[in-house]
Amino acid sequence: MQIAVNAIFLQNNPLEGYGHYAKEVVWRMARAHPEHRFILVFDRPWDPGFSMEPNMVPVLVGPAARHPLAYKYWYDIKAPLALRGFKPDVWFQPYGFCSLTTRIPQVLMVHDLAFKHYPQFLGAAQRWYYGHYTGAFLKKASRVITVSDYSRQDIQQHYAVAEQKITVIPGAARPGFQPLDWEAKLAVKSGYADGREYFLFVGSIHPRKNLMNLLRAYSLFKKWQHSNMKLLIAGRLAWQNEDLLEKLKTYKYREDVVMLGYLEEEQLYRVMGAAYALVYPSYWEGFGLPVVEAMQSGVPVITSNTSSLTELAADAALLASPDDPDAIAQQMLALYRTEAIRNQYIHKGLERSRAFDWNQTAEACWEQLLLAVNR
Repeated sequence: MQIAVNAIFLQNNPLEGYGHYAKEVVWRMARAHPEHRFILVFDRPWDPGFSMEPNMVPVLVGPAARHPLAYKYWYDIKAPLALRGFKPDVWFQPYGFCSLTTRIPQVLMVHDLAFKHYPQFLGAAQRWYYGHYTGAFLKKASRVITVSDYSRQDIQQHYAVAEQKITVIPGAARPGFQPLDWEAKLAVKSGYADGREYFLFVGSIHPRKNLMNLLRAYSLFKKWQHSNMKLLIAGRLAWQNEDLLEKLKTYKYREDVVMLGYLEEEQLYRVMGAAYALVYPSYWEGFGLPVVEAMQSGVPVITSNTSSLTELAADAALLASPDDPDAIAQQMLALYRTEAIRNQYIHKGLERSRAFDWNQTAEACWEQLLLAVNR
């Protein structure tokens, strides 16, 4: 069987949520099914750091699809034309868009409908493209995958997608997220936090991640506790972050806030594993991968009581309204003041993280490809 794979976000600069999911799933499917060929369709030169499996064939199809007009041209004209010579049996589309012109059966992954809930966090062109075409993509696709039951219900509430067409297949944490021993934690804290304990946020920095309220919560925590605990923020500056950067210039505790930028995998594993707690107060998520990464690392989690995050956390994380800095700060204080509570959520998180496994995710995606071919 010939499987085409949309690989436009499989780039190391930087590889984030969608890209991690696609990479973990596609590589595992290729290794588990060496008798089949995977045609990886890139829109720009692929990173030589990615080791290709023997049954993977990289194909470059330009121009780069990085804005709505280019999306339309790449998905509907350039990529289908390039794939004609390969005659693929199915086309895996892991980034929420698909081709509206091809006759190849497509398996479409839609992580979330964030553009419906927080349109103000997108540019006008992006907002229009998502709003105008998402329904058509869902109709065109032979099979639809999403990452949480919350997202499944959200998709079905907004679009006429049949129950039997859509499947929930969650992501997982990469194996490198593991608990660290005391000496390793001490080395990380010395290197990144002046030897102090720290709260950690991980994620691209844009308004939906709610970092302004995280700073307000951190201020309250510092006011109540007079602690030397630091706040580390790991992630690239994405968009609409001017207010945050201006706030940090005059922020009372700015000396205790460390902006780490985007961390390479090995760095992120260590910084996560040494954290006192992950604080992830995002307004809205289709899944929320850093929550699972923290749990698997033996790090307690404070996250939002909204969207898929309550489903993901189950009873293994402390929850707070993302609109309420006081409530977020109270949960930070609870972990800090009561070691028994912190240990309880470390153990609960480790147990919860075992529900998510990349091999199971990849095999479930493979089954969806077979269903699309044999429809």
